[in-house]
Amino acid sequence: MFDPKYKFTCVDRFLKYVKYDTQSDEESTSFPSTEKQKILLADLAKELQDLGIKDAAIDEWGYVMATLPSNSDKKVPAIGFIAHVDTSPAVTGANVNPQILKNYKGGDIKLLNDPNQIIKADDNPDLADMIGFDIITTDGTTLLGADNKAGVAEIMDAVNYFLTHPDIKHGDIKICFTPDEEVGRGTEKFDVQKFGAFCAYTVDGQTRGEVEIESFSADAVTIKIHGKNIHPGYAKGKMVNSIKVGTAIIESLPKERLSPETTEKREGYVHCTGFNGNEESTILKFIIRDFETHKLAEYENLLKELADKAISKFPGARYEFEITEQYRNMREILDQYPEVAQNGLTAMTRLGLKTIQNPIRGGTDGSRLSFMGLPTPNIFAGEHSYHSKLEWVAIQDMEMAVKVIIEISKVWEEQGT
Repeated sequence: MFDPKYKFTCVDRFLKYVKYDTQSDEESTSFPSTEKQKILLADLAKELQDLGIKDAAIDEWGYVMATLPSNSDKKVPAIGFIAHVDTSPAVTGANVNPQILKNYKGGDIKLLNDPNQIIKADDNPDLADMIGFDIITTDGTTLLGADNKAGVAEIMDAVNYFLTHPDIKHGDIKICFTPDEEVGRGTEKFDVQKFGAFCAYTVDGQTRGEVEIESFSADAVTIKIHGKNIHPGYAKGKMVNSIKVGTAIIESLPKERLSPETTEKREGYVHCTGFNGNEESTILKFIIRDFETHKLAEYENLLKELADKAISKFPGARYEFEITEQYRNMREILDQYPEVAQNGLTAMTRLGLKTIQNPIRGGTDGSRLSFMGLPTPNIFAGEHSYHSKLEWVAIQDMEMAVKVIIEISKVWEEQGT
Protein backbone atom coordinates (compact mmCIF):
# COMPACT_ATOMS: atom_id res chain seq x y z
CA MET A 1 0.00 0.00 0.00
CA PHE A 2 1.40 3.37 -1.02
CA ASP A 3 1.61 5.83 1.86
CA PRO A 4 -1.39 8.16 1.32
CA LYS A 5 0.32 10.86 3.41
CA TYR A 6 3.44 10.95 1.26
CA LYS A 7 4.24 14.37 -0.17
CA PHE A 8 5.44 13.86 -3.72
CA THR A 9 8.58 15.74 -4.74
CA CYS A 10 8.53 15.00 -8.48
CA VAL A 11 6.75 18.18 -9.56
CA ASP A 12 9.01 20.53 -7.62
CA ARG A 13 12.03 18.68 -8.95
CA PHE A 14 10.68 18.79 -12.49
CA LEU A 15 9.99 22.52 -12.38
CA LYS A 16 13.57 23.01 -11.26
CA TYR A 17 15.12 20.69 -13.86
CA VAL A 18 13.37 22.27 -16.85
CA LYS A 19 15.10 25.56 -16.04
CA TYR A 20 18.39 23.96 -17.12
CA ASP A 21 19.10 24.31 -20.84
CA THR A 22 20.20 20.80 -21.78
CA GLN A 23 19.56 20.82 -25.53
CA SER A 24 21.74 18.33 -27.39
CA ASP A 25 23.33 18.98 -30.78
CA GLU A 26 23.06 16.46 -33.62
CA GLU A 27 25.90 18.14 -35.55
CA SER A 28 28.40 17.91 -32.69
CA THR A 29 31.16 15.29 -32.69
CA SER A 30 31.95 15.63 -28.98
CA PHE A 31 30.42 13.52 -26.21
CA PRO A 32 28.21 14.62 -24.75
CA SER A 33 27.25 16.72 -27.72
CA THR A 34 26.84 19.81 -25.51
CA GLU A 35 28.74 20.50 -22.29
CA LYS A 36 25.73 22.24 -20.75
CA GLN A 37 24.06 18.87 -20.22
CA LYS A 38 26.73 18.09 -17.66
CA ILE A 39 25.61 20.97 -15.44
CA LEU A 40 22.29 19.30 -14.65
CA LEU A 41 23.88 15.84 -14.56
CA ALA A 42 26.44 16.97 -11.97
CA ASP A 43 23.69 18.54 -9.88
CA LEU A 44 21.67 15.31 -10.05
CA ALA A 45 24.66 13.35 -8.78
CA LYS A 46 24.92 15.76 -5.86
CA GLU A 47 21.17 15.51 -5.17
CA LEU A 48 21.50 11.74 -4.95
CA GLN A 49 24.47 12.08 -2.63
CA ASP A 50 22.51 14.51 -0.46
CA LEU A 51 19.70 11.96 -0.25
CA GLY A 52 22.22 9.47 1.13
CA ILE A 53 23.16 7.47 -1.98
CA LYS A 54 26.86 7.06 -1.25
CA ASP A 55 28.07 5.78 -4.62
CA ALA A 56 26.28 8.42 -6.74
CA ALA A 57 28.74 9.90 -9.21
CA ILE A 58 29.10 11.48 -12.63
CA ASP A 59 31.73 10.05 -14.96
CA GLU A 60 33.82 11.79 -17.61
CA TRP A 61 31.10 11.28 -20.24
CA GLY A 62 28.32 12.75 -18.12
CA TYR A 63 26.60 9.53 -17.07
CA VAL A 64 25.26 9.63 -13.52
CA MET A 65 25.07 6.21 -11.88
CA ALA A 66 23.96 5.32 -8.37
CA THR A 67 22.78 2.36 -6.31
CA LEU A 68 19.97 2.21 -3.77
CA PRO A 69 21.16 -0.84 -1.82
CA SER A 70 18.90 -3.79 -1.21
CA ASN A 71 17.09 -4.02 2.11
CA SER A 72 15.74 -7.49 1.42
CA ASP A 73 16.85 -10.81 2.91
CA LYS A 74 16.08 -12.46 -0.43
CA LYS A 75 18.30 -12.91 -3.46
CA VAL A 76 16.81 -10.35 -5.85
CA PRO A 77 18.14 -9.41 -9.30
CA ALA A 78 19.36 -5.83 -9.48
CA ILE A 79 17.06 -3.74 -11.64
CA GLY A 80 17.62 -0.29 -13.07
CA PHE A 81 15.68 2.86 -13.92
CA ILE A 82 17.05 5.18 -16.60
CA ALA A 83 16.12 8.63 -17.92
CA HIS A 84 17.88 11.15 -20.13
CA VAL A 85 18.42 14.83 -19.40
CA ASP A 86 18.92 16.23 -22.90
CA THR A 87 16.14 17.91 -24.87
CA SER A 88 15.48 17.86 -28.58
CA PRO A 89 17.67 19.90 -30.95
CA ALA A 90 14.48 20.79 -32.88
CA VAL A 91 13.15 23.43 -30.45
CA THR A 92 14.96 25.65 -27.99
CA GLY A 93 15.11 24.49 -24.39
CA ALA A 94 16.50 27.76 -23.03
CA ASN A 95 14.50 30.00 -20.69
CA VAL A 96 11.68 27.50 -20.21
CA ASN A 97 8.78 29.14 -18.41
CA PRO A 98 6.48 26.33 -17.22
CA GLN A 99 2.80 27.04 -16.58
CA ILE A 100 0.38 24.95 -14.50
CA LEU A 101 -3.24 24.73 -15.56
CA LYS A 102 -5.11 23.57 -12.46
CA ASN A 103 -8.20 21.35 -12.73
CA TYR A 104 -8.28 20.98 -16.51
CA LYS A 105 -11.88 21.13 -17.69
CA GLY A 106 -11.40 19.94 -21.27
CA GLY A 107 -10.98 21.63 -24.63
CA ASP A 108 -8.02 23.38 -26.22
CA ILE A 109 -5.25 24.93 -24.14
CA LYS A 110 -3.99 28.33 -25.28
CA LEU A 111 -0.41 29.04 -24.29
CA LEU A 112 0.41 32.24 -22.48
CA ASN A 113 3.01 34.05 -24.56
CA ASP A 114 2.24 32.95 -28.13
CA PRO A 115 -1.39 33.03 -29.30
CA ASN A 116 -0.43 30.85 -32.26
CA GLN A 117 0.53 27.98 -29.97
CA ILE A 118 -2.57 26.03 -28.98
CA ILE A 119 -2.64 22.52 -27.54
CA LYS A 120 -5.65 21.19 -29.41
CA ALA A 121 -7.80 18.52 -27.83
CA ASP A 122 -8.42 16.96 -31.24
CA ASP A 123 -4.68 16.47 -31.71
CA ASN A 124 -4.17 15.18 -28.16
CA PRO A 125 -6.69 12.38 -27.50
CA ASP A 126 -5.09 11.65 -24.11
CA LEU A 127 -6.42 15.00 -22.87
CA ALA A 128 -9.86 13.40 -22.71
CA ASP A 129 -8.54 11.36 -19.73
CA MET A 130 -7.13 14.41 -17.98
CA ILE A 131 -10.35 16.11 -16.85
CA GLY A 132 -9.75 17.39 -13.34
CA PHE A 133 -5.99 16.89 -13.61
CA ASP A 134 -3.36 19.62 -13.39
CA ILE A 135 -1.50 20.16 -16.67
CA ILE A 136 2.01 21.58 -16.97
CA THR A 137 2.77 23.34 -20.26
CA THR A 138 5.23 25.91 -21.55
CA ASP A 139 4.37 29.54 -22.22
CA GLY A 140 4.47 28.76 -25.95
CA THR A 141 7.99 30.02 -26.70
CA THR A 142 10.03 26.88 -25.91
CA LEU A 143 9.62 23.18 -25.46
CA LEU A 144 8.91 21.98 -21.92
CA GLY A 145 11.47 19.26 -21.41
CA ALA A 146 9.09 16.66 -19.99
CA ASP A 147 10.90 14.45 -22.49
CA ASN A 148 12.64 13.30 -20.39
CA LYS A 149 13.04 15.45 -17.29
CA ALA A 150 9.66 14.13 -16.15
CA GLY A 151 11.27 10.70 -16.01
CA VAL A 152 14.30 12.09 -14.18
CA ALA A 153 12.08 13.73 -11.56
CA GLU A 154 9.96 10.61 -11.14
CA ILE A 155 12.99 8.39 -10.56
CA MET A 156 14.37 10.87 -8.03
CA ASP A 157 11.05 10.96 -6.21
CA ALA A 158 10.89 7.14 -6.11
CA VAL A 159 14.36 7.08 -4.55
CA ASN A 160 13.19 9.63 -1.98
CA TYR A 161 10.14 7.48 -1.19
CA PHE A 162 12.23 4.37 -0.60
CA LEU A 163 14.65 6.25 1.65
CA THR A 164 11.80 7.70 3.73
CA HIS A 165 9.97 4.34 3.85
CA PRO A 166 12.65 1.76 4.75
CA ASP A 167 9.94 -0.81 5.51
CA ILE A 168 9.29 -1.18 1.76
CA LYS A 169 11.40 -4.15 0.67
CA HIS A 170 13.39 -4.04 -2.55
CA GLY A 171 16.54 -5.43 -4.10
CA ASP A 172 19.41 -3.36 -5.42
CA ILE A 173 18.01 -0.51 -7.50
CA LYS A 174 20.38 0.99 -10.04
CA ILE A 175 19.82 4.55 -11.24
CA CYS A 176 21.26 6.16 -14.35
CA PHE A 177 20.75 9.58 -15.92
CA THR A 178 22.18 9.92 -19.40
CA PRO A 179 23.03 12.59 -21.99
CA ASP A 180 22.40 12.70 -25.75
CA GLU A 181 19.41 10.36 -26.13
CA GLU A 182 17.73 12.81 -28.48
CA VAL A 183 20.60 12.64 -30.97
CA GLY A 184 20.73 8.84 -30.87
CA ARG A 185 23.95 8.64 -28.87
CA GLY A 186 22.66 8.14 -25.35
CA THR A 187 24.21 4.70 -24.96
CA GLU A 188 27.45 5.38 -26.82
CA LYS A 189 29.61 5.37 -23.68
CA PHE A 190 27.21 3.46 -21.40
CA ASP A 191 29.04 0.80 -19.38
CA VAL A 192 26.56 -2.06 -18.86
CA GLN A 193 28.94 -4.01 -16.63
CA LYS A 194 29.56 -1.01 -14.41
CA PHE A 195 25.82 -0.32 -14.16
CA GLY A 196 25.42 -3.83 -12.78
CA ALA A 197 21.72 -4.51 -13.37
CA PHE A 198 20.02 -7.62 -14.72
CA CYS A 199 17.48 -5.47 -16.55
CA ALA A 200 16.29 -1.87 -16.59
CA TYR A 201 13.35 0.33 -17.47
CA THR A 202 13.64 3.62 -19.31
CA VAL A 203 11.05 6.00 -17.87
CA ASP A 204 10.44 7.86 -21.11
CA GLY A 205 6.98 6.98 -22.42
CA GLN A 206 3.79 8.86 -23.02
CA THR A 207 0.39 7.52 -21.99
CA ARG A 208 -0.45 6.35 -18.50
CA GLY A 209 -0.20 2.56 -18.42
CA GLU A 210 2.26 2.14 -21.28
CA VAL A 211 4.83 -0.63 -21.25
CA GLU A 212 6.66 -0.58 -24.55
CA ILE A 213 8.67 -3.61 -25.61
CA GLU A 214 8.90 -3.03 -29.33
CA SER A 215 10.64 -0.28 -31.25
CA PHE A 216 11.56 0.47 -34.82
CA SER A 217 14.73 -0.95 -36.25
CA ALA A 218 16.68 1.96 -37.65
CA ASP A 219 19.44 2.85 -40.09
CA ALA A 220 20.73 6.14 -41.42
CA VAL A 221 21.66 6.72 -45.05
CA THR A 222 23.88 9.50 -46.37
CA ILE A 223 24.02 10.22 -50.08
CA LYS A 224 26.86 12.52 -51.12
CA ILE A 225 26.44 13.80 -54.66
CA HIS A 226 29.42 15.09 -56.61
CA GLY A 227 28.71 17.54 -59.42
CA LYS A 228 30.97 19.84 -61.40
CA ASN A 229 31.07 23.56 -60.79
CA ILE A 230 32.21 26.23 -63.19
CA HIS A 231 31.58 29.94 -63.54
CA PRO A 232 27.85 30.22 -64.38
CA GLY A 233 28.58 32.67 -67.17
CA TYR A 234 30.58 30.02 -69.01
CA ALA A 235 28.81 26.89 -67.82
CA LYS A 236 26.93 25.71 -70.90
CA GLY A 237 27.63 22.04 -71.50
CA LYS A 238 30.08 21.95 -68.62
CA MET A 239 28.33 22.50 -65.28
CA VAL A 240 26.75 19.57 -63.44
CA ASN A 241 24.74 21.07 -60.60
CA SER A 242 24.69 18.62 -57.68
CA ILE A 243 21.74 20.47 -56.12
CA LYS A 244 19.58 19.52 -59.10
CA VAL A 245 20.65 15.89 -58.80
CA GLY A 246 19.67 15.89 -55.14
CA THR A 247 16.34 17.50 -55.96
CA ALA A 248 15.69 14.79 -58.54
CA ILE A 249 16.24 12.10 -55.93
CA ILE A 250 13.85 13.77 -53.50
CA GLU A 251 11.23 14.29 -56.22
CA SER A 252 11.35 10.59 -57.14
CA LEU A 253 10.48 9.37 -53.64
CA PRO A 254 7.06 7.67 -53.36
CA LYS A 255 4.32 10.24 -52.80
CA GLU A 256 1.62 8.09 -51.19
CA ARG A 257 3.68 5.70 -49.06
CA LEU A 258 6.97 5.25 -47.23
CA SER A 259 7.10 8.69 -45.65
CA PRO A 260 6.30 9.73 -42.05
CA GLU A 261 3.35 11.78 -43.25
CA THR A 262 1.77 8.82 -45.10
CA THR A 263 2.42 5.96 -42.63
CA GLU A 264 1.12 4.81 -39.25
CA LYS A 265 0.95 1.83 -36.89
CA ARG A 266 3.39 -0.84 -38.15
CA GLU A 267 4.29 0.81 -41.43
CA GLY A 268 7.91 1.80 -41.98
CA TYR A 269 9.29 4.80 -43.81
CA VAL A 270 12.15 6.49 -45.67
CA HIS A 271 12.55 10.05 -44.41
CA CYS A 272 14.86 12.81 -45.66
CA THR A 273 16.11 14.76 -42.65
CA GLY A 274 18.73 16.93 -44.30
CA PHE A 275 19.53 18.55 -47.65
CA ASN A 276 22.60 20.74 -47.87
CA GLY A 277 24.82 21.63 -50.77
CA ASN A 278 26.02 23.74 -53.65
CA GLU A 279 26.79 23.17 -57.30
CA GLU A 280 29.86 21.07 -56.54
CA SER A 281 28.60 18.87 -53.70
CA THR A 282 25.25 18.09 -52.07
CA ILE A 283 24.58 15.83 -49.09
CA LEU A 284 21.23 14.16 -48.47
CA LYS A 285 20.56 12.55 -45.10
CA PHE A 286 17.86 9.95 -44.56
CA ILE A 287 16.56 7.87 -41.68
CA ILE A 288 15.15 4.42 -42.51
CA ARG A 289 12.67 2.82 -40.12
CA ASP A 290 10.63 -0.39 -39.84
CA PHE A 291 9.60 -2.89 -37.17
CA GLU A 292 10.86 -5.74 -39.37
CA THR A 293 14.64 -5.42 -39.53
CA HIS A 294 14.93 -7.17 -42.89
CA LYS A 295 12.82 -4.47 -44.53
CA LEU A 296 15.49 -1.84 -43.91
CA ALA A 297 17.61 -3.36 -46.70
CA GLU A 298 14.58 -3.26 -49.00
CA TYR A 299 14.08 0.46 -48.39
CA GLU A 300 17.78 1.18 -48.74
CA ASN A 301 17.92 -0.67 -52.06
CA LEU A 302 14.96 1.40 -53.26
CA LEU A 303 16.78 4.59 -52.30
CA LYS A 304 19.88 3.43 -54.13
CA GLU A 305 17.82 2.64 -57.25
CA LEU A 306 16.31 6.14 -57.16
CA ALA A 307 19.78 7.64 -56.80
CA ASP A 308 21.03 5.60 -59.77
CA LYS A 309 18.14 6.81 -61.93
CA ALA A 310 18.66 10.42 -60.93
CA ILE A 311 22.40 10.28 -61.57
CA SER A 312 21.83 8.78 -65.02
CA LYS A 313 20.03 11.96 -66.06
CA PHE A 314 23.08 14.10 -65.22
CA PRO A 315 26.15 12.85 -67.13
CA GLY A 316 29.31 13.56 -65.19
CA ALA A 317 27.66 13.38 -61.75
CA ARG A 318 28.46 10.63 -59.29
CA TYR A 319 27.48 9.77 -55.74
CA GLU A 320 28.54 7.95 -52.59
CA PHE A 321 26.03 5.90 -50.60
CA GLU A 322 26.67 5.20 -46.92
CA ILE A 323 24.52 3.14 -44.53
CA THR A 324 24.95 3.48 -40.76
CA GLU A 325 23.24 1.08 -38.37
CA GLN A 326 21.46 3.00 -35.61
CA TYR A 327 19.41 0.57 -33.49
CA ARG A 328 17.30 -2.55 -33.72
CA ASN A 329 13.84 -3.59 -32.53
CA MET A 330 14.30 -4.30 -28.83
CA ARG A 331 11.59 -6.95 -28.95
CA GLU A 332 14.13 -9.31 -30.51
CA ILE A 333 15.86 -9.32 -27.11
CA LEU A 334 12.96 -8.69 -24.72
CA ASP A 335 11.08 -11.74 -25.99
CA GLN A 336 13.91 -13.76 -24.45
CA TYR A 337 13.21 -12.20 -21.03
CA PRO A 338 9.40 -12.09 -20.79
CA GLU A 339 9.47 -11.53 -17.02
CA VAL A 340 10.98 -8.05 -17.47
CA ALA A 341 7.99 -6.59 -19.30
CA GLN A 342 5.54 -8.76 -17.36
CA ASN A 343 6.69 -7.37 -14.03
CA GLY A 344 6.07 -3.88 -15.35
CA LEU A 345 2.58 -4.87 -16.44
CA THR A 346 1.89 -6.57 -13.12
CA ALA A 347 2.92 -3.45 -11.20
CA MET A 348 0.61 -1.25 -13.24
CA THR A 349 -2.30 -3.66 -12.91
CA ARG A 350 -1.88 -3.64 -9.14
CA LEU A 351 -2.18 0.13 -9.24
CA GLY A 352 -5.45 -0.10 -11.12
CA LEU A 353 -4.08 1.04 -14.46
CA LYS A 354 -5.25 -0.15 -17.84
CA THR A 355 -2.06 -1.40 -19.42
CA ILE A 356 -1.10 -0.47 -22.95
CA GLN A 357 1.40 -2.24 -25.20
CA ASN A 358 1.88 -0.34 -28.43
CA PRO A 359 4.98 -0.51 -30.61
CA ILE A 360 7.12 2.64 -30.46
CA ARG A 361 7.29 4.41 -33.80
CA GLY A 362 10.78 5.47 -32.88
CA GLY A 363 13.49 4.25 -30.56
CA THR A 364 14.64 4.65 -27.00
CA ASP A 365 17.95 4.08 -25.29
CA GLY A 366 16.38 0.75 -24.36
CA SER A 367 16.60 -0.32 -27.99
CA ARG A 368 20.37 -0.26 -27.91
CA LEU A 369 20.77 -1.24 -24.27
CA SER A 370 18.80 -4.41 -24.87
CA PHE A 371 21.27 -5.46 -27.55
CA MET A 372 24.16 -4.46 -25.29
CA GLY A 373 23.07 -7.06 -22.74
CA LEU A 374 20.66 -5.02 -20.61
CA PRO A 375 17.02 -5.92 -21.42
CA THR A 376 15.25 -2.55 -21.18
CA PRO A 377 11.59 -1.89 -21.97
CA ASN A 378 10.15 1.61 -21.77
CA ILE A 379 7.47 2.70 -19.29
CA PHE A 380 5.40 5.87 -19.26
CA ALA A 381 6.57 9.16 -17.80
CA GLY A 382 3.47 11.10 -18.86
CA GLU A 383 5.16 13.30 -21.47
CA HIS A 384 3.07 14.37 -24.49
CA SER A 385 3.63 16.29 -27.75
CA TYR A 386 7.35 16.21 -27.11
CA HIS A 387 9.91 17.97 -29.32
CA SER A 388 7.50 20.88 -29.68
CA LYS A 389 6.29 24.06 -28.02
CA LEU A 390 3.02 22.21 -27.38
CA GLU A 391 4.60 19.74 -24.97
CA TRP A 392 2.67 18.96 -21.80
CA VAL A 393 2.52 16.60 -18.84
CA ALA A 394 -0.10 16.00 -16.15
CA ILE A 395 1.00 16.19 -12.53
CA GLN A 396 -1.17 13.19 -11.63
CA ASP A 397 0.52 11.10 -14.33
CA MET A 398 3.92 12.02 -12.95
CA GLU A 399 2.87 10.96 -9.47
CA MET A 400 1.47 7.70 -10.84
CA ALA A 401 4.77 7.03 -12.61
CA VAL A 402 6.51 7.36 -9.24
CA LYS A 403 4.16 4.73 -7.83
CA VAL A 404 4.86 2.45 -10.80
CA ILE A 405 8.63 2.63 -10.27
CA ILE A 406 8.12 1.69 -6.62
CA GLU A 407 5.67 -1.10 -7.43
CA ILE A 408 7.94 -2.63 -10.09
CA SER A 409 10.71 -2.77 -7.51
CA LYS A 410 8.36 -4.47 -5.04
CA VAL A 411 7.29 -7.08 -7.63
CA TRP A 412 10.90 -8.06 -8.29
CA GLU A 413 11.60 -8.32 -4.56
CA GLU A 414 8.58 -10.54 -3.99
CA GLN A 415 9.87 -12.92 -6.64
CA GLY A 416 13.27 -13.17 -4.97
CA THR A 417 14.46 -16.42 -3.42
